Amino acid sequence: MAVAPGEPGSTGTTGAASAVLRRVPWPSALAATLVTGYVTLFVLASVHTSYDTWGALLILPALMAIGTPLLARIAAANPERDVFRLLLLAMTAKLLCAFPRYLMAFVLYGGAADAKMYHQKGSELAAYLDQADLLGGVHYDLGMKVAGTGFVIIVTGIVYAITGPSLIGGFLVFSWMGFWGLLLFWRALQIAFPEADTRKYAKLVFFLPSLLFWPSSIGKDAWMMFCLGLTTYGTARLLDRRFGAFLCIALGSVGTAMVRPHVTALAGAGLMVAYVLRRRPQQVSALGPLRTILTAVVLGAMAVLMLQQVSTFFGTDGTGGDAVNQVLSETSRRTSQGNSMINATAPEDAAPKFSLNPAGLPVAVISVLFRPFPFEASNIQNLIQSVECFALLVMFIRAWPRLSRLPRLFVQRSYVAFAAVYTLLFCWAFSTINNMGILSRERVQVLPLALVLLVVPAATASRGSSAARRPPPVWRVSPGQWGARRTSEPPGRPTEPPVPTAAPAPAVRSTAPPSSTAPPPSIVSPSPSTSQGGSTAP
Repeated sequence: MAVAPGEPGSTGTTGAASAVLRRVPWPSALAATLVTGYVTLFVLASVHTSYDTWGALLILPALMAIGTPLLARIAAANPERDVFRLLLLAMTAKLLCAFPRYLMAFVLYGGAADAKMYHQKGSELAAYLDQADLLGGVHYDLGMKVAGTGFVIIVTGIVYAITGPSLIGGFLVFSWMGFWGLLLFWRALQIAFPEADTRKYAKLVFFLPSLLFWPSSIGKDAWMMFCLGLTTYGTARLLDRRFGAFLCIALGSVGTAMVRPHVTALAGAGLMVAYVLRRRPQQVSALGPLRTILTAVVLGAMAVLMLQQVSTFFGTDGTGGDAVNQVLSETSRRTSQGNSMINATAPEDAAPKFSLNPAGLPVAVISVLFRPFPFEASNIQNLIQSVECFALLVMFIRAWPRLSRLPRLFVQRSYVAFAAVYTLLFCWAFSTINNMGILSRERVQVLPLALVLLVVPAATASRGSSAARRPPPVWRVSPGQWGARRTSEPPGRPTEPPVPTAAPAPAVRSTAPPSSTAPPPSIVSPSPSTSQGGSTAP
């Protein structure tokens, strides 16, 4: 006879079912379900689609498998909690943004995107590399010069030679490449500007929609993001006098110069200013002045080479003000097309002249960082972009008290000078772009350094207060070491007494008169096994 729900026998049945559910290993069951679903999707995709599509199902887990151990090592050197979870979430979000970026290029725009050309040319180059005798030399005609578009074709061909020619897979690889550029920007801030709010910066630089979306396609944007991040990381190491700075700067600068040399020149100008304003160490070795002179000579030579590369790239004569005007005018002419023109009244073939007067710099900054405004949007894409731009404008307005500290920080932290100079020069140079869509894509090259200005630490209310004299946390004095964390207090800093775990015994009242020569009470030092970066308990 069946037992009604309200009768006593139903309680035992419900309890038994609950006990069975509690014994189920739900994490393992969920993992097994996901793996089964993924394998099923892979089999169906391999039967009904080409490798151009289903190859992404192989490339995506491979990129996650390569990136996850690297993120674990980086997180182990950063004592903030949940760093690994934050970085893993950022990499996952960046890879997933490759799919909407692909849909925009090949569904919304019907394949009218540069990624289609890079995919076709890269596939041809990959087929040649598979059959060529690499030891005997590579002789391949791109049909164009290597600098610029040709170099991105070469990068795409090398990627396809490793992964196979998969269009969606190529989007994933370039998006993954862009993520590591963003991570290098974050690491550079930790090294060269430890007082900044690095956690807030991580959330901004990893999850800002523009930085997630635009550098997630086969093309120049993802490559430039990676190389600019490498250059910035090298700059931070140079300003903090760390080993390997010049190698990172050289590799990053060559990578950007092969695609957009004018951006390399802007980064070089910021680096020169930051190096001049760099704080000198208290104890200078005998070779210190010679090392400084050699570094300045090397940076100067790199700046001259970059200016010559810019002149060659744009086909201008010389490197003076006339050449700069020619570059800016040509940029405006090339971008004065499409439905997203900023100045629609100007003729398409016109090449307006631009003044080098710095009085127009505020307007240039507003135009590059905060446009389009909502009332300027001509389509749904521009409207979505305008929401982000308006949010950035609000954040900069609210951060005005922090921004007022920039002149002092120029000398105290020369990395701030690097970020500010590059941001201003970039806005001045790219304000000539006359198309909202192109400006939205190009803007991602300045946003990681512009966001540095939003995480400047706030000034204390009173200069003489204890909060003003308190140094930053120990892990922020030398953050993000690739080795072991610091386990001792920095020299010259008084050690805090340990917090008592039990009530102290009552003191015995002394009847002796106070003595002015009595020694001060001793301060108990903490155990040397205590880690300043966090708990060392297993």
